Amino acid sequence: MCDHQMSRRRFVALVPGMVLAVSACGQSASGPAEIKWGRETCDYCGMIIDDPRFAAQVRGGPKGKVFKFDDLGDAVLFLAKQSWADDPATEFWVGSMESEKWLDGRKAFYVDGQHTPMAHGYGAVAGARAGAVEYAAMKNAVLAKGSTSRCEPSETPSTAQASDG
Repeated sequence: MCDHQMSRRRFVALVPGMVLAVSACGQSASGPAEIKWGRETCDYCGMIIDDPRFAAQVRGGPKGKVFKFDDLGDAVLFLAKQSWADDPATEFWVGSMESEKWLDGRKAFYVDGQHTPMAHGYGAVAGARAGAVEYAAMKNAVLAKGSTSRCEPSETPSTAQASDG
């Protein structure tokens, strides 16, 4: 009888640790995070993120925080303000305008003239094609244009945290 009670006590003592371990397994330290489409907001402009074809994510900074964006142009403008933007550990993910799957934003190619949520106009594709440009060219064009009339960023809590690092 004592052995049975001991096993039950051990099991009950282990439950909190098992719950913690299982919940931690669902969170990755790299790669794109899940976005709750139509419910989460852009970390740059505050608009609802609802189109996976043009969404973007940045994972970076001292704590490896994930920042989510409704338009990949907003992510580029956000990154330009971060001291850690060029850190090799900083990840930049963009939604493919064709498959809605996540692509490495620095390796993707970009097609201009798209109807995007914040009117930056670029959609990402996985491979090179006529008219598509590499990341550096897209980034330079977005930075030269700046924020669109649809997006006047305010000091949101997540932007403030990003700046503080």
